[in-house]
Amino acid sequence: MREVTVIEDPAAAEVSLAPIRARLLAELAEPASAAMLAPRVGLPRQKINYHLRALERHGLVELYGERRKGNVTERLLRATAASYVISPLALPDVQPDPARGRDQLSARWLLALAARLVRDVGTLVTRAARARKPVATFALDGEVRFASAAERAAFVRELAEATRGLVERYHDGDAAGGRAHRIVLAVHPEVTKTAEDAAREEEAAARG
Repeated sequence: MREVTVIEDPAAAEVSLAPIRARLLAELAEPASAAMLAPRVGLPRQKINYHLRALERHGLVELYGERRKGNVTERLLRATAASYVISPLALPDVQPDPARGRDQLSARWLLALAARLVRDVGTLVTRAARARKPVATFALDGEVRFASAAERAAFVRELAEATRGLVERYHDGDAAGGRAHRIVLAVHPEVTKTAEDAAREEEAAARG
């Protein structure tokens, strides 16, 4: 089982988004048969088999083994990955394009950059898995609490200047055999409320 699988095929994305099939993928972190899954999700075995065939057809689950149970041979299936990410390539005609409306202070532009990151890294991961090679990447995740908007603005300026200096220092456009790498930096507020809490607050504000 892979740690993560990137779904690029639109049909596979559609299959994975059906609530019952998403539930089956979660249940199949450990091998199970349709008969074993039926009581867990509250559906007849025949319907479970129907959904499992759809998932298997799109490579989201795989045959783990078989076992005899009385006069019946049960197929044990397992999810092909511990988690799944849907690439913007699954919606090629409407995927965000960072080339449109470049604005460093726009949350929508940040979202377009994040979508491209998922798309590009997802493609690299998929190709590397096929070639059985690692992908050379680096990621940094952290948290900073700003005392004021002015402090946040100053931090962003320094971060941009430091990054620009590093790029100028190490970038070599004429390097024979060199490979271009993309750098994405983001600063955004941390999500601290659940969707339910946010909805309740919006409803209360609307009522006045």
